[in-house]
Amino acid sequence: MLLEASDSQLVLVDYQARLMPVIHEGPQVLGNAMRLARMARLMKVPVWGTEQNPDKLGTNPPELRELCQKTLSKMQFGAATDGLVDWLRPPARPTPGNARSLPRHLQKPPAAPPTERQTVLVAGCEAHVCLLQTALGLIEQEFDVWVVTDACGSRTERNRDAAFDRLAAAGAELVTTEMVAFEWLRTAAHPAFRDVQALIK
Repeated sequence: MLLEASDSQLVLVDYQARLMPVIHEGPQVLGNAMRLARMARLMKVPVWGTEQNPDKLGTNPPELRELCQKTLSKMQFGAATDGLVDWLRPPARPTPGNARSLPRHLQKPPAAPPTERQTVLVAGCEAHVCLLQTALGLIEQEFDVWVVTDACGSRTERNRDAAFDRLAAAGAELVTTEMVAFEWLRTAAHPAFRDVQALIK
């Protein structure tokens, strides 16, 4: 029941320029998203970003975009239906050059399947719209979804909290940034312990 860094991916949903100023506790929410992304990079956890209609809402902050492997520009509120799943679960590659007529001992061994990380941590804005619909879409796709609550926000606390209630009922685990940090680390002997600890002090 604890998070494993080796099985995790992080999705940061819509921390956009025109949206963040109206988010309840917006600076803290964005600060925790930055901590999560930096911790993920230290722990070799893939980080993905999304932006909802960036022409109208602006982009994510440059310093957050730099920490993401890719950022998905989307029009759907739920990123899972707009291409995110293809990034989280890459298709298996066929083994090139194996003619069926070749004797088995001359055939190339099958390519190893891409490593599939089944646990997806999600955080973002607005919690009751894009974050909620993205997380529910990932649950439908049979990912293990963990929502980092202190890195999520809505314009009102009521909407944010309603999203958390619904996500928990749907099977998502609710965690905080510090819970993620110490579960990924597991021990003070971890080589990244001091760097991660510095991010959350």
